[in-house]
Amino acid sequence: MPTTASAASAFADVTTSESALRRFLHGLPGVDAVGLEARAASLGTRSIKTTAKAYAIDLAISMIDLTTLEGADTPGKVRALAAKAVNPDPTDRTTPTTAAVCVYPDMVATAKAALAGSGVKVASVATAFPAGRAALPVKLADTRDAIAAGADEIDMVIDRGAFLAGRYLEVFEQISAVKAECGDRARLKVIFETGELSTYDNIRRASWLGMMAGADFIKTSTGKVAVNATPANTLLMLEAVRDFRAQTGVQIGVKPAGGIRNTKDAVKFLVLVNETVGEDWLDNHWFRFGASSLLNDLLMQRQKLATGRYSGPDYVTVD
Repeated sequence: MPTTASAASAFADVTTSESALRRFLHGLPGVDAVGLEARAASLGTRSIKTTAKAYAIDLAISMIDLTTLEGADTPGKVRALAAKAVNPDPTDRTTPTTAAVCVYPDMVATAKAALAGSGVKVASVATAFPAGRAALPVKLADTRDAIAAGADEIDMVIDRGAFLAGRYLEVFEQISAVKAECGDRARLKVIFETGELSTYDNIRRASWLGMMAGADFIKTSTGKVAVNATPANTLLMLEAVRDFRAQTGVQIGVKPAGGIRNTKDAVKFLVLVNETVGEDWLDNHWFRFGASSLLNDLLMQRQKLATGRYSGPDYVTVD
């Protein structure tokens, strides 16, 4: 499969100037907001039966980036989260591991040591998370430090102020620079903070901008604002990666983050994936949930399917 680098080169002609990039992004088809929201709502009503539900729960667990991004994070908390990622349900060793643990850069080394040999990735937010308001050398140093500490994945935030001011080339160049810093050492997730982009048209433009600049994943949110992942904005981003692959042959991952707290919601998102981009994305290499509390509800629902009893929150750890 072609790489994100080859995809970036395919769009070299539209990224040579601000005006060319603007023409391309504003030439994308406008989003039918009513139709988008109606389709997302309709897919959310699909009924999932017991066998399919059990499969969906395990798949969702395996797709979680188990996250702690608080100023009060300690090495002990990160080690406890890593232990939970590796062994989510100590009473049932058939429970899948999560995809990754996501932490601040200064906690990467702690997470890496705790996850050694487990196969669970270490993801680190970077580039002046969550606002993204810093000079490019600072963003690159932030990224470099996280990778040096052992990060397998970098979750960067775009400068929404620059994007909303129409400085698309500046945003493109910053993403490209961070991607170059990642090289083949870490996969790059680009966070748009969709709740601050105001319109669906802007989310579509940001999706294409991020993919053209070399993102391995496009991600909805930081989880730090009022509006985070929604079925509609995730559906729109899934449509973008589908169309991008059709045009370039390059597959890009999608990560909704923030506000997905229970099994019912997670299953709705998996239905969106299946119905929009298909089985190729039903894998944690291409789809993730950014979450902290979601795992507990998935575990409780998994226990209920296995035992016929609802165990309740006292049977899972509190993050």
